[in-house]
Amino acid sequence: MSGDEIAVALAAILLGSAIKSISGMGLPLVSIPIISFVTDLETAVAAVAIPNLLINVAMAWRSRESRAEARDLPVLGATGIVGGIVGTYALVSFSEEPLVVALIAVVAIYVITFVRMPDFRISPAASRRAAPGVGLATGLLQGAIGISGPLIGSWIHCYRLERRAHIFSLTTLFALAGAAQLVALLIAGELSGRWTVAVLGCLPALATVPFGEHLRNRFSSEGFDRFVVATIAVTVTALAIRTFA
Repeated sequence: MSGDEIAVALAAILLGSAIKSISGMGLPLVSIPIISFVTDLETAVAAVAIPNLLINVAMAWRSRESRAEARDLPVLGATGIVGGIVGTYALVSFSEEPLVVALIAVVAIYVITFVRMPDFRISPAASRRAAPGVGLATGLLQGAIGISGPLIGSWIHCYRLERRAHIFSLTTLFALAGAAQLVALLIAGELSGRWTVAVLGCLPALATVPFGEHLRNRFSSEGFDRFVVATIAVTVTALAIRTFA
């Protein structure tokens, strides 16, 4: 990558990380389309992989005292891995467009539900029953199209956890997915020749963590909910543009 391309990539990672540091999601879906304007998609994915993993680990660690309030993480994580394996094999057999349409429809329904019923939440009993299916669907999407954030973000948000527990839940699940993705990229040799931007991208990603935490703490509960739902809406819109534009 040229110096100008690296500069664009770092700016995109900074923007995506700033949003993620507040809401817990958004880095890949914000950064990858921007980076793809100046280089190929494979380079964009490789550039974001390590910064995305590190910011998830950092945010999960900083919110670890809220782990007792998290729900269903072992089930979501385990079934997500199974779904990811299935989705990876399904990738060679199915077009991604129907999956993207289904994801957009599910997220749109949730956003509309939130707007019409701001206090909507799912009970612990109901979430336990549904978590295996959600985990499988999340993994399937991650394996097949490389994107699952809008779905799992909507699901965790409807738990209506305290904000640090919300952040811990999301970033823990994203860290697991990110670690698996990084291993796959390393095995495939996708980071070869791209280490410079991948390593440099860690600096703006990690720098935003305390900044986002500070802003997050200044939000009211209602304000945080609105920001999270807005982030979900923006990321699924970015996915639609990436897929169909």
